[in-house]
Parts: sequence; C-alpha cells; structure tokens
Amino acid sequence: MKTVYVDNNATSRIAPEVLDAMMPYLTERYGNPSSMHSFGGTVGLDIKDARTKVAALIGAAPDEIVFTSCGSESDSTAILAALNSNPGKKHIVTTRVEHPAVKNLCETLTKRGYRVTFVPVDGEGRLDLDHLKRHLSDDTALVSVMWANNETGVIFPIREIGELVSDKGIVFHTDAVQVAGKIPVNVKADGVDMLSMSGHKIHAPKGVGVLYVRKGTKFSPFLIGGHQEHGRRGGTENVASIIGLGKACELARKQFTKDMVRVKQLRDKLESVLLEKVPHAFVNGDRENRLPNTTSIAFEYVEGESILLMLNEYGICASSGSACTSGSLEPSHVLRAMGVPFTAAHGSIRFSLSTYNTEEDIDFIIEKMPPIIERLRSMSPYWKKSAAALEV
Repeated sequence: MKTVYVDNNATSRIAPEVLDAMMPYLTERYGNPSSMHSFGGTVGLDIKDARTKVAALIGAAPDEIVFTSCGSESDSTAILAALNSNPGKKHIVTTRVEHPAVKNLCETLTKRGYRVTFVPVDGEGRLDLDHLKRHLSDDTALVSVMWANNETGVIFPIREIGELVSDKGIVFHTDAVQVAGKIPVNVKADGVDMLSMSGHKIHAPKGVGVLYVRKGTKFSPFLIGGHQEHGRRGGTENVASIIGLGKACELARKQFTKDMVRVKQLRDKLESVLLEKVPHAFVNGDRENRLPNTTSIAFEYVEGESILLMLNEYGICASSGSACTSGSLEPSHVLRAMGVPFTAAHGSIRFSLSTYNTEEDIDFIIEKMPPIIERLRSMSPYWKKSAAALEV
C-alpha cells in the first residue's frame, strides 16, 4: 500500500541529497572534530561549513549558531539562559498557543517563583498584540513567541514584537521550528535575540537542532561539559546530522520559493475541494496569513482520532494536532484558545504538506475523505442531534 504522507509539521522525510551528504560521516569520516590530528580536524572544518549554511538561511552570522539535539532543547536553552542571565527579573511573556516545548516549561517555571503571562489569540488564531504590550514591565526577563503555529500555520508578527521588546531591553526568543525553510527569515531585520530550529522539520535527520544567539545577548549554557560550540553547549557534536542539516538549509535556501508556491497550490486545492464536498467543515485559523504548507480543517460532529484511524487504512498520514500531544484525548489547547467549539475541535485534522507531495496525493485524499466523514457522522450522536435540530 502506498503511503500518502501529509504530516510534515510532525516530521519530514530526509532529502536524498541530505542523506548522501551524511553518509561519509557515518562510515569513513568518523574523526572527532575536537581532535588535534587532521583526520578529526577536517571534520571540524566541515562542521564550520555546515554552520555557515545554517546561518545563511536565517540571516545570521556563523558564530551565532549553536547546534543542539532538537528544537525542544533549543527552546529550553533559550528560556533558561534568558532567566539565568537576568536573575533579578521574574516575569515571562509567552502565548496560549505555544508548542508544548515552550508552554510546558513556562508552566513548570510558575512553580519556581516566576510569573508567566500567556497572551491570548482571537478566533482566527491571531495574537493580541495590545495584550502583550500592556504586560511588558521592568520585571520582564523574556518574551517567547512562536513564529508560526504548528497546528494552524498562523504566522505571528515577529518583527512588530521585536520592536516592542527591544525598546524595553527584554530578551526576545522565537520558536521558528515550523518556519525555517518555508518562509523568509532574517533574524537581524526582525529583532530576534534567540531563535530555535529543528532539523527533522526541514528534511534533515532527527536528533539535531539549532539555537541562534544574537551576538551580545547574555547567555548561560544548558548542557555544561566540554568546550564544544564555543562553550555554549557541551558534548561531542552529532557530526553526520549537523552535516545533513547544513545541506538541508542549503537546499531550502535555493529552492523554497519555488517549492512553497507549488506546495501552497496543492494545499489550497485540498482545502477548497474538501470544504466544497464535506458540509459542516471549516478552516481553523487565519487563511490569509499562514504557512503555505499547512491547513487545519474542522469536521464537525466526529472524532479526530476516528478520522485518522480510517485515513490510516488507506495509507494516509495526517494528524489531529501536535505530534507531541497526540496521545492526549483532550482537544487541542491551540483550538481551545481560539474558541473553536468542542464539537469542531475534536474533529479537527491537520494536513501539512512538503515538496515531496504530488497532485496524485491530493486527489487520493479528496477521494477518500468525504466518505470517511459521512460514515463517521452516521454513527455520531452529535451529528444526529444536529440533523434533527436542523429539520425542526
């Protein structure tokens, strides 16, 4: 059975070019980049080259790039570094729709004496900037706002936030895991102090991430050990994955404008045809200001888990929200924050495309999805109540 993979916001396929770039470092080029001998030293030079490629993707300087193990480590490092570097400040500003990597850490920090302001969003998933601005104070150590939401794809006004924060001397961190390689990023122009990335979201392997740290930003390491990453992250480098991430960033920089135009066309086709064919369905989030690969569609009066199981029978891979909360039976905290009705939040499915998706993939989903919804609604007591109410 063919796999139709439309869950790329959870993880993405390793690009063939990336795998080819990695293979020598899993076989004959196994030297430690910190070694004095040339066998290891040349590997160190290759990491330097990968660092340059990553920096170019986001408009940074190579020495502002710190390699980590994943986006979550990058987020934790940024947040804790900002707090440890400003010990007299006890206030954090973030949003109600952050990825669990930020949300759960901030909730944990409230138990350690920190105050956290969770900025709300409106029904379209757009950030309440006035609320954010009102809650900035002399006690605010950090503002951490995702660049784009992983469930709805809604893009936040990072440059505007950067301007607000820089005027007050507050550290500004953004989780850009879903953004890198999909839309242009320029950390200098957007006023970002720290930015998180993850390799496996842009066709690099799992197990490697990036933290951008603006030159001059106060910083304390999360992982303390050796001298690696200029003393900012201890531990022997994950060489093959770093090389792969560098290649993935190089590919993204060269191709993403062309690729994302095509991906957006496929996303728009999938979305418009499903909304036409399936009654009582709607898009979650701001359709005018979102990532080109992402759509979250609410199918009212059915369970998202049931939809996913039936899609899975046809080899279609989608999700009902963040992969990091997929074991939960609770409706998405993102959709709850947006005020999406319970009967729609539970039936919301996220389709997230990549450059490897085809027109045939989209046509296959369009063929299979309406009968699945119809079948599930025929068994749904909520649907029967709704249909009866409409008849009255």
